[in-house]
Amino acid sequence: MKESKAINTHSHTVSRIGMWFLIIEILFAAANLRAPITAVGPIIGEIRGDTGISNTLAGMLTTLPLLSFAVFSILAPKIAKRIGMEITLLTGFVILTIGIILRSIPSITTLFIGTALLGMGIAAGNVLIPSLIKREFSHHVGLMTGVYSVSMNISGAVASGISIPIAVEAGFGWRGALGCWAILSAITVIIWLPQMRFRHHSIGSKVPGGGYLWRSGLAWKVTFFMGLQSMIFYVLAAWLPEILHEQGMSLSAAGWVLSLIQFAILPSSFIVPIIAGRYSSQRGLVAVTVFLMLIGSIGIMTGNTSLVPLFVILIGIAQGSLFSLANMFFVLRTRHVHESAELSGMAQSIGYLLAAIGPTFFGFIHDVTHSWTISLFMLVIVVLLTFIFGMGAGSNKFVTSSDNDDYPLKRET
Repeated sequence: MKESKAINTHSHTVSRIGMWFLIIEILFAAANLRAPITAVGPIIGEIRGDTGISNTLAGMLTTLPLLSFAVFSILAPKIAKRIGMEITLLTGFVILTIGIILRSIPSITTLFIGTALLGMGIAAGNVLIPSLIKREFSHHVGLMTGVYSVSMNISGAVASGISIPIAVEAGFGWRGALGCWAILSAITVIIWLPQMRFRHHSIGSKVPGGGYLWRSGLAWKVTFFMGLQSMIFYVLAAWLPEILHEQGMSLSAAGWVLSLIQFAILPSSFIVPIIAGRYSSQRGLVAVTVFLMLIGSIGIMTGNTSLVPLFVILIGIAQGSLFSLANMFFVLRTRHVHESAELSGMAQSIGYLLAAIGPTFFGFIHDVTHSWTISLFMLVIVVLLTFIFGMGAGSNKFVTSSDNDDYPLKRET
């Protein structure tokens, strides 16, 4: 009896240790999902000047990862269903590391090939980590989504802020500023290796596919919400430093402004998932969030540089809320882990394809008009569309495989 109790206690201790280690792994994984992209914005002028590429082609450095997201996001759940979620994630981090290294080689060809590859690696994490959280932390989904979001946004903020200092002040150039992130992704690969020994779960081999989601109105609302909020983020990540520089700021100051957005994202990206998880409808959160984003976006349009810190803080708070809500919808609008992964794959595939239009199109409009005014006006329209689809995505329903209608959401009390 005592021996059995000892065995159970040891098993419980191992389980607790394993769970804490998994949390650390998720933190490191999340830290890789934005930094390689947000590092580009502040030094995009350096890249353009050194390589001689146009604004439109420079915008592709942000757009290419999004196109990779679009392609690989739909495949990631299916691969994970066959070989396991952990193996798929580890493979993604290996591809990410290779992509970052290739992007730093002195060649325009490898610059774009590496950018596309790192997008594939990030896509695996984007799609599967929310489902991993749903599976392993089913009673703390809001809290863990907040932790995941904070880790992602801290690294994104640091990347935005240190790109210019590394490239210019430290003398490593833009290739050094981009290549340094291979260190973080390589560490993440090493940290994830133990999961290959202890965890070989698939998402579920005895469950139906997610094809029915493509007939679900609710799933499409979640998808468009995901895409539009992503478009806002990546447009700002790619071009806000250039916009502010044109309005009179130094490139270094403009880079830190982008970093300020990332830091402003942190509180809302942690708090909003916890709040969202406590209510069956998230429409109120969507309305408040979009209102803040609207004020910030219109403020940037005015060109009043003295109030830029206020405007970008509002944008950051709103962006953190939008991103967290998008990730929570993958969990809150589904009943099962496999549904969550499939909805995440659908929303991020189509959503990032939509988001990919933004940075390149904004750069193209600037090349044609030699002004950011029209581009910023379009950003305001995107914000309003985010509100429309967000109100639908935040409704009190589940997507369902039973028929074409979406069921009202019934929560236990």
